[in-house]
Amino acid sequence: MASVTSLTDSVQQHLASALTATRPEAAGADPLLRRSDRADYQANGILALAKKAKANPRELAAEVVAHVTTGELLADVEVSGPGFLNLTIADRAITANLAARYADDTGRLGVPHAGNPGTTVIDYAQPNVAKEMHVGHLRSAVIGDAVVRLLEFTGETVVRRHHIGDWGTQFGMLIQYLEEHPHELDHKAGQVSGEEAMSNLDRLYKAARRLFDADEEFKTRSRRRVVDLQAGDPHTLAVWQKFVDESKIYFFSVFEKLDMEVRDPDIVGESGYNDMLAETCRLLEESGVAVRSEGALCVFFEDVKGPDGKPVPLIVQKSDGGYGYAATDLSAIRDRVFALKADTLLYVVDARQSLHFKMVFETARRAGWLDGVTATQLAFGTVLGMDGKPFKTREGETVKLEDLLDEAVQRATSVVREKAGKVGLSEAEIEENGRYVGVGAVKYADLSTSAVRDYKFDLDQMVSLNGDTSVYLQYAYARVQSILRKAGEARPVPHPELELAAAERALGLHLDQFGETVLEVAAAYEPHKLAAYLYQLASLLTTFYDQCPVLKADTAERTENRLFLVDLTARTLHQGMALLGIRTPERL
Repeated sequence: MASVTSLTDSVQQHLASALTATRPEAAGADPLLRRSDRADYQANGILALAKKAKANPRELAAEVVAHVTTGELLADVEVSGPGFLNLTIADRAITANLAARYADDTGRLGVPHAGNPGTTVIDYAQPNVAKEMHVGHLRSAVIGDAVVRLLEFTGETVVRRHHIGDWGTQFGMLIQYLEEHPHELDHKAGQVSGEEAMSNLDRLYKAARRLFDADEEFKTRSRRRVVDLQAGDPHTLAVWQKFVDESKIYFFSVFEKLDMEVRDPDIVGESGYNDMLAETCRLLEESGVAVRSEGALCVFFEDVKGPDGKPVPLIVQKSDGGYGYAATDLSAIRDRVFALKADTLLYVVDARQSLHFKMVFETARRAGWLDGVTATQLAFGTVLGMDGKPFKTREGETVKLEDLLDEAVQRATSVVREKAGKVGLSEAEIEENGRYVGVGAVKYADLSTSAVRDYKFDLDQMVSLNGDTSVYLQYAYARVQSILRKAGEARPVPHPELELAAAERALGLHLDQFGETVLEVAAAYEPHKLAAYLYQLASLLTTFYDQCPVLKADTAERTENRLFLVDLTARTLHQGMALLGIRTPERL
């Protein structure tokens, strides 16, 4: 089925025609339509048009009104203030438009694809090999996953990349330590759970780090081992691969808890670009983009200076011949643009790395690697504890992501269990819903905050049934399912001929904005605006319940129409939450 034109677009087109009919020279002028408290919409564009034509705005507005047809689409148009137009949509148009969305058998609720889709490579969820994932990894994973879902829904071709930390000095240290203490990791990859695998590696890493910091000879041996690794020594590579495999078991277990799909081919870590590093440096140096400074290969920027006022360079290759993060990131850009044919590069990375990425993108532009390509860092803020400081355990340790998710599920399961008796949930359903509610609560708290802002991690609030939480939205969805189950013979059927109550109109007009909201959110990478839309939808649904009986409406037709309205609301909640990566249980 074709996409459904929104009421906003229909009114926009209608007004544009009226403007052109009034003043042919105004063809193409924007009526500046927006939602209004005084009517359904207000058009503000006539003021600018009158100024340009040196006409009286109110008189011009009255002329435009004379060319506006009321009836099927618009119930009323009136001039307001200095020359605004207040427009009221006909009840019939609201119901008919929603009926078209309801009839969409593709499951898209009439939402169109975005114009001119391209290929986006998105870099997100970047854990480190041999290190446990902590709360700091949460935001990149959750925001990135939501953006992937949104972009794919709007028709974009999305290539996922998980740029894991799997290369560098610490691996020389780890491999050398294991060579000298082989008994400390004697199980085979795949024979233990993800948590056990990472616990073993984490213990090994800490022991190796202690020795590395205390023993100069071990430090020297470790650095030699890094050279072996970079040179592709088979034995060293085999041990390194063991670390990577162990870590992946763990990564997959955490991402599964987060209810996120992470596919093995999408994991291309720092090591994946190793063969490109020398060529990247050669290309930058030959083109003059990078220059040698004190033995290191550097790129300088006029606007990037240190505290002493001297330029701070991007170091691509160190004076000892080793490669920094910049060499890897620039090689990744070459791969993503020239091999993966990306039009857009999107990096979901901590805001504290903003300067690094600004310099990397500018370097790639100077080298000509980003011609016609948009490179954007979707920077995110920090997860804070209730004290307003970065989230830590009482002992001052970074909070493990698995522990945090387990606790969220535990709290949520208690909330679900309290209500379970009323809806007759089995123990298996209580546990499954507890998982969906707990993980959904953590994701929603993150996604309902603008990515660039820090937010406080408050589990009690996250699993609360009140306020702007995912549980509130999940209960709104489940409540509709309950009504539909109780409807008996009555079925959801739209009746455009019926007059709508104020709460029905408000709900209907908001439902109609779902498509434009999704397209705007995807284009700007702002999932928090979709969360805000869904929360408002659930709030309007609550008002509707309070004011408009559904199963006990005064006529059978009104019951059918209200069942249709609540069913479309539930479908919209379900689709919207799915785009955020959050499940909506049928019974809660």
